[in-house]
Amino acid sequence: MQVTRTLPELRECLTTRPRPIGLVPTMGFLHAGHLALVRRARAECATAAVSIFVNPAQFGPQEDLARYPRDLPRDLRMLESAGADVVWVPEADEVYPRGYQTYVTVGRVAEPLEGAARPGHFRGVATVVAKLFNAFTPDHAYFGQKDAQQAAVIRQMARDLNFPPEIIVCPTIRESDGLAMSSRNTYLDPQERRAAAVLYRALSAAMIAYQRGQRSADNLRAAMRDTLSTEPLAKMEYVSAADPDTLQELDRVDGNALFSMAVRIGKTRLIDNFLLKDGSWDTGLIQGKGE
Repeated sequence: MQVTRTLPELRECLTTRPRPIGLVPTMGFLHAGHLALVRRARAECATAAVSIFVNPAQFGPQEDLARYPRDLPRDLRMLESAGADVVWVPEADEVYPRGYQTYVTVGRVAEPLEGAARPGHFRGVATVVAKLFNAFTPDHAYFGQKDAQQAAVIRQMARDLNFPPEIIVCPTIRESDGLAMSSRNTYLDPQERRAAAVLYRALSAAMIAYQRGQRSADNLRAAMRDTLSTEPLAKMEYVSAADPDTLQELDRVDGNALFSMAVRIGKTRLIDNFLLKDGSWDTGLIQGKGE
């Protein structure tokens, strides 16, 4: 595994690597969800490439940029075990040099839900992913379903700007109680960690109601809210039943739908979702099953 830090080092390294190249963008402090993406890239591509960069452009002024968890030596050990070939670990001024002033803004799909809750977040995401696509020139790029709106924004950007990589969205990897794996889970104390499983229960409540014949999106959203209300430590920011491509809220769920939510457990903000597509549910994979 070759670790590079500057853009010229990365590009020189990639000139000797076989194609296709599969890229897994990360912010580090890796967990089993990230490693599942790396293993998928390893299985499908001649070169599995990973970026580790805590992107300041996607954090708001009151968010957790300074305390976002970091452990590069641990990350590199994990990536080598997962079969990564190339890792890029740039400093912020390598990605955003002095005088930087160009950003990518995606339209309507970036506006609701996380876009409304975190102004400027998707501008930062789209910008850094565009720069990663230029740096790595990958054939495939791998993202997790847990960040469903992010994946939709990146798909839209890739279509609009004619970026060549195929965008591949992989299932959410979950802890044994259903909590979606996230680097931010490390913020939770033991009591909060137990409480956080309510997100999975709330999404499951909407799925069960749908399976029993409920088609009113308002009632399905209510099923999620009612479940969240049973957990005293959970503070709901939003629940959504939306079109998975446009992220516009639905009146009825008669076809594809994305059920998603943002919830604060103590001071930690968590997001999660289930996807209903072509009559099947993508609820993610419980750790140790189906990986």
